[in-house]
Amino acid sequence: MIKSAILFVLAGLAEIGGGYLVWLCLREKKHVFVGLAGGIILVVYGVIPTFQDYPNFGRVYAAYGGIFIILSLLWGWGIDKKKPDHYDWIGSAISLIGAAIIIWTPR
Repeated sequence: MIKSAILFVLAGLAEIGGGYLVWLCLREKKHVFVGLAGGIILVVYGVIPTFQDYPNFGRVYAAYGGIFIILSLLWGWGIDKKKPDHYDWIGSAISLIGAAIIIWTPR
């Protein structure tokens, strides 16, 4: 369970971080190498979930979605200085509960 959670967090940081670098390159006119670094990180993001022990691609990505939502809000708070409101936290909690049900419910 700990390995799974760590991999979800690493995947989220890679996806958000890589996407953010591409955003900076294309939207804020940062150097092209910033965008290329973001693209490489996004490729790494695509590899990280393959280390999950779960055999079903769809369930892994569905569960990852809940983690991604939380990490996105935290990224926006820390990097963009946009503090999440109560509704953001409620929605995040619901998505995280859904992710846990999807991935950790015995079948």
